[in-house]
Amino acid sequence: MRNVVMAMMTTLNGRLDKPDAWVAGVDDEQYADIDRQYNRFDAIIVGSTTYTEMHAYWPGALTDETGYADSNVGTNQRMAEKMNAYRKYVFTRSDDGPNLTWANSEPVIAPADDDVIKFVKNLKDQPGRDIHLAGGATLAQHFVRLGLVDRFRFLVYPLVSAGARWFDQVDHLPTLQLNEVTGYDNGVVALDYTVVQTSE
Repeated sequence: MRNVVMAMMTTLNGRLDKPDAWVAGVDDEQYADIDRQYNRFDAIIVGSTTYTEMHAYWPGALTDETGYADSNVGTNQRMAEKMNAYRKYVFTRSDDGPNLTWANSEPVIAPADDDVIKFVKNLKDQPGRDIHLAGGATLAQHFVRLGLVDRFRFLVYPLVSAGARWFDQVDHLPTLQLNEVTGYDNGVVALDYTVVQTSE
């Protein structure tokens, strides 16, 4: 069965939203590692706002060689290839979501929790690689609250910042098993966890 992997940047206190306000940058080693990690996915789950932001950037990034150090151009283009090839599931609560003109995009209209749970269960039962839950913060919080995340991969930036945290909507945090820790020269630490399923 496929896993839903929440792979997102965060702060020491768990903030997810508005990363432009607190992400100082991504160094070469970190970006190359992100690119390698994304080989595990062939599908991505996003909310409508995140979809719109990604659609505005990634299609053009296939040929964009500006704004990056020479060592990062190839990495960014490989990431663009992945993002454009992924099956993209865009979650909305109604049918007035964004215009899905990006290749391989599919709307998921899920007004109730049961709709979300049913869709994700069916998606995980289909053949394929793992599924990347990419945000935004509200959708990520929703998936955590419903217990739909099988694995977390946090890129933890060494700062504290007020905002929406990944665990804000849960009464009881999931039990996590640490798989891997990777440190980068810019002070960011990647933490990879599997959710331990416990019987009631």
